[in-house]
Amino acid sequence: MYVVLFTPVVFLLAGLLVDGGLAIHARQRAADMAEQAARAGANEIDLAALRATGEPVVDPGRARAAACELLTAYGDEVAGADCAASTQEVTVTVRITVEPQFLAIFPGFGAFTMTSDATARPVTGAAA
Repeated sequence: MYVVLFTPVVFLLAGLLVDGGLAIHARQRAADMAEQAARAGANEIDLAALRATGEPVVDPGRARAAACELLTAYGDEVAGADCAASTQEVTVTVRITVEPQFLAIFPGFGAFTMTSDATARPVTGAAA
């Protein structure tokens, strides 16, 4: 009787450990993707404005395209993404879907989504 009651508890705890680790890894992976894409977008500087004012200004159209293009390189790993850009900053949100390994055997535990966002701003060498 003890084994019958204890076995599901062990599987549940193992599932929380393994699938919790998968969730943490997915969250970190989404953060890395968002940061890299935001940096790629923030590199798209409006050169005419930089020459005229000496201040780095983001070209919003090119920045958004660069950020989204970098995310497409990750392929199916990205479940969804949003890229936004202004003249001051680039913001990227990335969603990754995680399929549980152990918890999937229990009813009610299905795939879940981890989301992360990042913002990057252009800076000059003196300001960095």
